[in-house]
Amino acid sequence: MTVSELEAFTAWIEEVIRRRGYDIDSPRGGGKSRLADEAGVHRAAITRLLQGQSMPDLETMRRLARVLDIPVREMLIRSGRLTEEELPLPSSQDAPDRPGGGERLTLEEAATALGVPAEQREMFLRVAGQFLPAAADREFPTRRSRRG
Repeated sequence: MTVSELEAFTAWIEEVIRRRGYDIDSPRGGGKSRLADEAGVHRAAITRLLQGQSMPDLETMRRLARVLDIPVREMLIRSGRLTEEELPLPSSQDAPDRPGGGERLTLEEAATALGVPAEQREMFLRVAGQFLPAAADREFPTRRSRRG
């Protein structure tokens, strides 16, 4: 990663953080601490990121993406870790036909399609929901690429 890529990512993430209402410009650092607490990361990781000293690791990116309500995919591409070609969006042609159309399943539909037993369904929904960006309807992609 070049210095200019890190600077561009830092400028972008700063803007996202501010738009989400975190006061990261305060000398007391209240917004940085609140963001770190809500994301479950060390405040030092937020400080290093905002000062352009280092790129967050994948787990920190995942946690920040969840709290900031942005796709992890976007963070990975903007950080320069992956390209859009390396992380393509599913096309509508890849989606199987479903009643009502659309490319995505809700977590409930995914649990049914996967045959999750009723007594384990609540746990499945909680665990699977942690890996999705905060969305009102908690959708789940219908297809994932398989490597064989």
